[in-house]
Amino acid sequence: MRDGESLLTWQYRLYPDAHRDRGNLIIHAVTQPLFVAGLAAAVASPLVGLWPLAGGIAAMVLALALQGRGHRREQTPPAPFRGPGDVVARLVVEQLVTFPRYVLSGGLARAWRAAK
Repeated sequence: MRDGESLLTWQYRLYPDAHRDRGNLIIHAVTQPLFVAGLAAAVASPLVGLWPLAGGIAAMVLALALQGRGHRREQTPPAPFRGPGDVVARLVVEQLVTFPRYVLSGGLARAWRAAK
């Protein structure tokens, strides 16, 4: 993304600096599954009927709004978005790849222990 880095590499490299506050970590841990469930509902809606679409979109918006509030608690803000495509790409990659990778690699546990 920056200097030839892929979005995955760039986002994961910067992730720990913007995820140190315990309140923000809790918000992400609770809302990331909500986002994933909302995305799954929205994607499945053409197969199961359109009723899950509104709920799925609402779940994703709520999850991202709460995470945005959580980021206000951080000393290091997220990098600014470069446009609408960057917003969508970064948010989806964060929810589906970067945050789960951060949890599974022990990054969240290290951040939790280091937080005051």
